Amino acid sequence: MDMSRVFSAVAMLAPLIAGLNGCSSALIAERPMAWRVVVVDSDRVSACQSKGGIRVSAAAYLWFFERSDEAVEANLLQLARNGAIDAGGDTLVKGDSPRAGTRNFAIYKCAP
Repeated sequence: MDMSRVFSAVAMLAPLIAGLNGCSSALIAERPMAWRVVVVDSDRVSACQSKGGIRVSAAAYLWFFERSDEAVEANLLQLARNGAIDAGGDTLVKGDSPRAGTRNFAIYKCAP
């Protein structure tokens, strides 16, 4: 195969893949009321009821392209908000990120 064709194919696919990187957040459905779930520091949940925790993961790489940290974090946060709604929570505390594209969250119910 001619190398110029390979480079042409890569040049044509790069904008498409870059575009998918930013819009992939829209592919995660938002549960009703998930927009109300807030993220706070751990010192703000002492009077809240624990609802457990959740580990969420999102693609950090699209084929051999690395996604932006902002896009991955947006996906992780949306997945965690959805999980908080499912667990009956309204507040999240960010936990550790054991590997790229994965984060732990603690879920709390703080509002009466």
